Amino acid sequence: MKHADIKEAAEALFNEQRSPFGAFSLGSETHHAVTIPDAVRRCRWISVDINASAFGLYFVSPSPERARLVPCFDSDYPGVAVATKFISGANGEDIVRHSRISTEPRWWTDDGVAAMADMFGNLAWTGQMAPLTPGSSGIAFPVHADRGQCGLVVFLGSEIALAQDALYEIHARCFSLFAAVARMRPGDVGRMRSISKRELECLKLTANGNTSEEIARLLKLSVHTANQYLTQSTQKLNAVNRNQAVAKALRLGLIE
Repeated sequence: MKHADIKEAAEALFNEQRSPFGAFSLGSETHHAVTIPDAVRRCRWISVDINASAFGLYFVSPSPERARLVPCFDSDYPGVAVATKFISGANGEDIVRHSRISTEPRWWTDDGVAAMADMFGNLAWTGQMAPLTPGSSGIAFPVHADRGQCGLVVFLGSEIALAQDALYEIHARCFSLFAAVARMRPGDVGRMRSISKRELECLKLTANGNTSEEIARLLKLSVHTANQYLTQSTQKLNAVNRNQAVAKALRLGLIE
C-alpha cells in the first residue's frame, strides 16, 4: 500500500463533487468558489486533525538550475511565518529534488521530543530527512497537479499525532488541496510576496473610494507614506496600478 494507494485515494478526492478539497474536511460542504483564504482554512483543518501547530503550502520552482520552494501561504497568512523563511531557503533544496521524483512523505525531528521520533519512525512509507527548520518536528507531503506542477504541504509541531491508517487519507487531502490551489491561479500562485497589515489597510480604504490624502488622514500617516504603501502592495500583487491591485486583493480575499 504505497504509491498506487495514495494516487488512488487522491484521484477519488479529485472526483469528489462536494468540495474541490475532498470529502474529509471538517464541516465539508458544497463549495465551488475557491480562494486562497478558503485554501488556508482547509489546510488549517488538516492541521487540526493531526494536532500540528503550524503549516505551509509551497510550490516547487520550475527552474531546474535552482532547486527551491516558493511559498504560497502558511499559518500566518496573509503574513509569512519565520519557519517559511527557512523552508523556502537553502534548507528546502533536498526535499525539492525528492518531490520532483517521488510522493513519499518525509519527516524530521529536531526539538528533543523523543515521542515525535518514535511516532514518525513507526510510519511505513515515510523517510527521515534533515530538519526543514531548526528546533522543530514536522512532516512534508510531496504533492503534484496538472501541467507538471509539484509542491509540498508541510506540517510542524511537537505534538503531531498521525496514525498509519490516517497517513494516506491526510496525504490524499493534501493532493486535493494542492490541485485546487494550482487550478485557482496557475500563473501566479506561489509568486506573491507577503503584504503587510498597513499595506492591506491602505488597499481596503482605496477600495472604499478614499484618496491618498484621506487614507493618510484616517491612518495618521503622511501622504507620501500612504502612497508608498499603495505602491508596494501594487508591486507585490503584480498589478499595473492601484485599481488593479484592489481588484486582485478583493479576488484573493485579502480585503473585503
